[in-house]
Amino acid sequence: MQVTIHAAKTNLSKLIEAALAGEEVVIAKGKKPVARILPIAHSAFTIGLLKGKLTGTGPDFFAPMGEDELALWEGDV
Repeated sequence: MQVTIHAAKTNLSKLIEAALAGEEVVIAKGKKPVARILPIAHSAFTIGLLKGKLTGTGPDFFAPMGEDELALWEGDV
């Protein structure tokens, strides 16, 4: 469906519903298409998706560095 800018202003709610229903909605300036109304795709996000799948523990970033690691960090090597 192609509508003019004026018709889009007047019928925006209906055009959004049409887009949500899968219809392609194009807004035109005169006869030249300038914009398209599309629904935003929402993906299902599940909290805890990886629970029980990750094993072990990560590095302890607050543990003191060893002398060799500290020398590498400070560029003394």
